[in-house]
Amino acid sequence: MWRAVVSLLLFVAPCFGQGFVSTTLDGRKMIVPESSIPRPGRINTSYFIVGSTVPSAGPPPGAETPGSIACVYKLVTGPAGCPIATSTTVPTGGVGAIAIVDAGDYPTAAADLAAFSSYFGLPPADFQVVYADGNKPPVYQNWLLEEALDIEWAHAMAPNAKLFLVESVQTHTDPTFQAVSVAGNLVAQNGGGVVSMSWGVPEFPTETQYDRVFTTPGVVYFAASGDYGLNFPFHPAASPNVVSVGGTYFNRDSQGKFVSEQYYSFGGGGAISPYEPIPSYQSVIAPIVGTHRGFPDVASNYCCAAVFFQGGWTEVGGTSWSSPTFAGIVNAAGLLKKSTKAELTMIYNEYANPTLYKAAFNDITSGDSHCVTGWDLCAGVGSPRGYKGK
Repeated sequence: MWRAVVSLLLFVAPCFGQGFVSTTLDGRKMIVPESSIPRPGRINTSYFIVGSTVPSAGPPPGAETPGSIACVYKLVTGPAGCPIATSTTVPTGGVGAIAIVDAGDYPTAAADLAAFSSYFGLPPADFQVVYADGNKPPVYQNWLLEEALDIEWAHAMAPNAKLFLVESVQTHTDPTFQAVSVAGNLVAQNGGGVVSMSWGVPEFPTETQYDRVFTTPGVVYFAASGDYGLNFPFHPAASPNVVSVGGTYFNRDSQGKFVSEQYYSFGGGGAISPYEPIPSYQSVIAPIVGTHRGFPDVASNYCCAAVFFQGGWTEVGGTSWSSPTFAGIVNAAGLLKKSTKAELTMIYNEYANPTLYKAAFNDITSGDSHCVTGWDLCAGVGSPRGYKGK
């Protein structure tokens, strides 16, 4: 799938930088930034823009909001059918800290986050930008919207958590993984919590040496599974030390009411890693994945979110949205697991218990022939149902 995207015609999109490709999603234009096209040895984002790169005065019609996501996933009590327009109750939880790791400076981060929060009735964020190596990095134009998506939706799901945006210089992979270490230390020093990474690289033979970066005590790490369809190996999503978050899609009726959740043909990534051995917590799915790590572990909606960016609203999708959303939900659940392994051990133990599994997750069984009952490459164990088991 990703090769087909790369081969599409490039065109200029001045609002968000250059080097975009265009395709369609459910009949709407889907605009993929150059930074989201995977290339070996280079970290790439996992987001796309829907409809137009020209910001609108208000959230685009049909764009999901904090209230609509919270309603569908039973994080709050909302109206029947969770219509976007009337699902206005937002989450109120959040403990410790959330750190978002991205590349490049985002000069309007605080202002954009404040405008997003004010519009949806969220409390002001306890927010801080941190330069990973102590120096302000340059602005990477195509990463700006990624950063807006990440911080706004992590805050939306866990508004009471302290929020860090850790900005890194991007030179291949090394500086960003160094930024992950900075992020993990910040979270650990502020009461524990989660780190979210909405980026990755095609898997590579020496990736296991980086997995130790995701092991700071008191921190649970999350990573986007990528937007390149199934059987596309992607790191750090494949690391056994991260919660790999895939993408789903909401079907809504003509009145805007939620009908069902499915995998989408151009959806979140999923694969069995050629390099990472199966972790102990996945023993319950060994008959499916064999001797290697399978991902994703979980999933949440990947299209499409309302994002406030530099004075206007944009509709954005991708597992870049899924990762901070799920990370925020886990943070708001308040269990503060001491490691990713502890978090995933709990999730897979619940998966092994049909009663607990049904209460905690929505099993995604449609959208692709790989989407079956139980764990699969489409959505892992599924999308969140309330805060139980998170």
